Amino acid sequence: MKVTEEYVKDLVLYALDKGLIEKEDAVYAGNSLFAVLDYEPASDFRLVSGDQGYSGRGLEEILKALLDDAVSRGVIEDGITDRDLFDTRLMGCLTPRPSEVIRRFKELYQNSPKEATDYFYKLSRDSDYIRTYRIAKDIKWTAATKYGELDITINLSKPEKDPKAIAAALKKSADAYPKCLLCIENEGYRGRLDHPARQNIRLIPMELGGSRWYMQYSPYVYYNEHCIVLSEEHSPMKINKETFGRLMEFVTFLPHYVIGSNADLPIVGGSILSHEHFQGGNYEFPMARAGERFAVEFKGYEGVKACVLDWPMSVIRLRGEDSALLVELADKILKCWRAYSDRECGIFAETGGTPHNTITPIVRRRDKDYEIDLVLRNNRTTEEYPLGIFHPHQELHHIKKENIGLIEVMGLAILPARLKKEMEILKDTILKGEELSRIEEIASHADWAADILKEYPEFAPANVKNDAASAEKLDKIIKTEIGLVFMKVLEHSGVYKDSKEGNEGIRRFIDAVNGC
Repeated sequence: MKVTEEYVKDLVLYALDKGLIEKEDAVYAGNSLFAVLDYEPASDFRLVSGDQGYSGRGLEEILKALLDDAVSRGVIEDGITDRDLFDTRLMGCLTPRPSEVIRRFKELYQNSPKEATDYFYKLSRDSDYIRTYRIAKDIKWTAATKYGELDITINLSKPEKDPKAIAAALKKSADAYPKCLLCIENEGYRGRLDHPARQNIRLIPMELGGSRWYMQYSPYVYYNEHCIVLSEEHSPMKINKETFGRLMEFVTFLPHYVIGSNADLPIVGGSILSHEHFQGGNYEFPMARAGERFAVEFKGYEGVKACVLDWPMSVIRLRGEDSALLVELADKILKCWRAYSDRECGIFAETGGTPHNTITPIVRRRDKDYEIDLVLRNNRTTEEYPLGIFHPHQELHHIKKENIGLIEVMGLAILPARLKKEMEILKDTILKGEELSRIEEIASHADWAADILKEYPEFAPANVKNDAASAEKLDKIIKTEIGLVFMKVLEHSGVYKDSKEGNEGIRRFIDAVNGC
């Protein structure tokens, strides 16, 4: 049997095994794959015969074989982006239609919201929308800090763009279709060099705040069941009373999920500000486990339990059974914060007519109670801190320079892929007793590493042993120290610091809210 026929057959059997298609769909699905592959099978080819079962080959192996074959026959070019566009098109032949997915989700939801999301998440993985074999390459660990354990990840699942894709992105038109990666028009879209294919994405519609929203999963799942909830309309991010209400409605609909929103200003607002969306999932973030620094009271809201969290960023937590009351109080806090300045703490609501204050909100359920965390944000810049005063400062950029959005705020570090190679070189250099600053790839880490060696003198050049035990211990030390850098990243991003002055500052703000 020729390669194309063999692996098309295996891909159809994989789809049957995963429940993506029914047996009656097999021949149709196979012919759809052959059409995409521009291949005519032999006259005696039988796609499904008897009780033949799935061979157990991994999806990555099956797709690689079909991609290699397509390249060899000149069907596609051999580039990262070309291959990703093509294998998504193949999987689109096997992914159930949107109406089928929505109908099944609703059926399962009647029994249990969790059953519904379990089905939808499995479908997103089995259809290769979430490329699980890439996600498995991500490096993950936890790091103990004075605020509890933080979650650290080095993200390796996003493929590097090839030169053609980079060039295409530079030429991308402002009125391109779809308008952005979060528009509903992505569902089924064939993709192009500057925009990923989405034939295998599916969306679950829902009503939030009287308007149409949709839930999908992130293709890079930074944590378990990492979902994105997006507005039907392509409109800019905003944080207001309606935002808080929609977040409450979402956790009423899916009470086992947490949900939050990036802020609505540059620097503190994550990566996509052009399309209103939330992020959530079935995951307990470190911030959810944070303790209470001190309790606070809001006049007229005695039914709400409130506190300032013991967390590196400035967080006011509200909790109670009445979600509407929490929304009212959250809105009052937001409105007060928008206009609030505190010169002693370097906080200014606006400069030159440009607003700086906003909030990153996170909502979850605690049994019958609703809980909302309001993270106070400010995006002011200065000549000394051109990327943001409340942003990772220069000395931390060797580990984390990017914006601190919703996910990092909650205690999960998404660190750049470059760190994998850099940390390997760093460990190897230390174990060999060589000079760190002379190696270009790790020169930015030299001062940080020198401080680590002072704390662990057994790894100083004169003392280090280049053996397996030392390598293992050094690996743990570096991971711990990266976690402590991330803790400092969050501390830098906090508008009120974990200090006497910071605590006095946030108490002044609470008093201001009570006076509003």
